[in-house]
Amino acid sequence: MRRRHLLTLLPALGLLAQAATAQAQELNIYSSRHYDTDRELYDGFTRETGIRIRLIEGDADQLIQRIRTEGANSPADVLITVDAARLARAKEAAVLAPIRSAVLESRIPANLRDPEGYWFGVSKRARVIMYDRQAGRPEGLNRFEDLADPRFRGQICVRSSSHPYNTSLTGSVLAANGPEATEAWARGVAANMARPPQGGDRDQFRAIPSGQCRIAIANTYYLGGMATSARAEDRAIAERIGVIFPNQGAGDRGAHVNISGAGVVRTAPNPEAARRFIEYLTSVRAQEIFAVGNMEYPVVEDAPVHPVLAAFGDFREDQLNAGTYGANAAGALRIMQRAGWR
Repeated sequence: MRRRHLLTLLPALGLLAQAATAQAQELNIYSSRHYDTDRELYDGFTRETGIRIRLIEGDADQLIQRIRTEGANSPADVLITVDAARLARAKEAAVLAPIRSAVLESRIPANLRDPEGYWFGVSKRARVIMYDRQAGRPEGLNRFEDLADPRFRGQICVRSSSHPYNTSLTGSVLAANGPEATEAWARGVAANMARPPQGGDRDQFRAIPSGQCRIAIANTYYLGGMATSARAEDRAIAERIGVIFPNQGAGDRGAHVNISGAGVVRTAPNPEAARRFIEYLTSVRAQEIFAVGNMEYPVVEDAPVHPVLAAFGDFREDQLNAGTYGANAAGALRIMQRAGWR
């Protein structure tokens, strides 16, 4: 009788084993990155490991909420998003699990990963000061703090204070200078704006040759994209714009950088494959796709940089941990809005 029951169970156990194997060969990635070049990242991982990628794309906050709503039944293995503030939000929402990885800890600098291993930066962008080459480099503009100087009244174009790029930048200023000085700085920047904040970073570039402003606060990623655009008018605008990497003086903190990052979802069906995927994102080939294919700076030292970004010049980056300015984002936004930076 027992032998007959065992024989009956064996086919069912075999099916369960096959299902588990099939599940292990698929990785579910929730990503707020929307770049065609990322497809090569996923294809490369599949070629290397045999693990298929199932991709769900969406807004970062929506993906975080989706994982929370799905709960223990969430198929998500990896969350990828842009900006440290959103990674900090995912950690606070308890949708990520801490992991230990000798590969990630050796290849990703400490300032670009969560100290507790909840998320890891996989690419970075510098948020810097840009100016009209035809008008010349503005005298006395060498630090983020200089943007509040009254000599630049009516010259600055920038996007809304509520965008994570700006809350993270201001979060880094807050960490460096404290709340009172940061509010005074934000008030000075708002007073120096050529127009109300609007549009994206590319719109700030377009406002320079039109004469609306002389100075823009923007990410290098966008300028690199315009410099290699198929549109001649975009390339002409990029050619007219110069780059200032701020806070480069001796003893100063360095230019602000932000990251795209990834973390393993707390309820991941395939946590080991998820860890393996994030490790793969630090490989030289994957870093080359980020850098050369998408105008981002690599996070590992031995990866190439796109020639256009290299032409902007070398710079020293702020060593503040990305989680700090991510955690400061909400307070930074309140400061900016009180200061009139809308």
